[in-house]
Amino acid sequence: MLKLHFAPNSRAGRIVWLLEELELPYEINKMAFHPKDLKSDEHRARHPLGRVPVLDDGDVSIFESGAIVEYVLERHKNGGLKPPVDDARFPTYLQWFHYCEGMVMPPINTVVVQTILLPEDRRDATVLGQAQRLLTKALGPVNEALDGKDYLIGDFSGADIMLGHACFMSNRLGCVPDEMTHLKAYVERISARPAFQTAITMA
Repeated sequence: MLKLHFAPNSRAGRIVWLLEELELPYEINKMAFHPKDLKSDEHRARHPLGRVPVLDDGDVSIFESGAIVEYVLERHKNGGLKPPVDDARFPTYLQWFHYCEGMVMPPINTVVVQTILLPEDRRDATVLGQAQRLLTKALGPVNEALDGKDYLIGDFSGADIMLGHACFMSNRLGCVPDEMTHLKAYVERISARPAFQTAITMA
C-alpha cells in the first residue's frame, strides 16, 4: 500500500487530493509542521532536507510533489488524469503542470514566510508587497487560460492537482483579485470536489 508522509499546510495536500481523486488505497504518516518531526533523524532518512511530501511505494521512496504526481499517474493509473503524448492538449498539460512550481509557488512561499512563519518584528512589508504583486501577476495568464474552460486543459487533470492547489492557496492569501472571474470560479469548482475537501480537511 502507498504510504504518504504528510504535514498540514504543505504541498503534501496535493498528494492526498490526487490519491483521493484516483480512489487509491493509502495510509498517512501525519507529522507536525515543526522541526521536531520534520527535522528528525527518522524523517531526514526519507528526505535529506526534512520536507514533505514523501511517498513510499514498496521499495520505492520518492519526494517532490510534482514528481510524486507523475509517478502515481504512470505507475498506478496508466497515465490517468493525463492526456496521451500524441494528444493535442499534452503540451498545454505540461506547461500548466510546471507553471505551478516555476511561477506561482515562489511568491506564495514568500507571502507565507512574511505573513505566517516569521515573527512580526522580522517581517518586511516591502518584500511582502513585492511578492503579493508578483503572485497576482503570475496568476493573470492562468485566469485568461480558464476563459471558457472548467479546468486547465478542459478536462480535470494532474495539472489541476498541481496548479489548482496553488490557486486555492493564492486565493486564501488574498492574492486573487475579484476581476479574475475565471480564476475565482475555478477555485470554487476545485474546492467543491469531494476529494479536494478531504485533502483540505486533513490540512
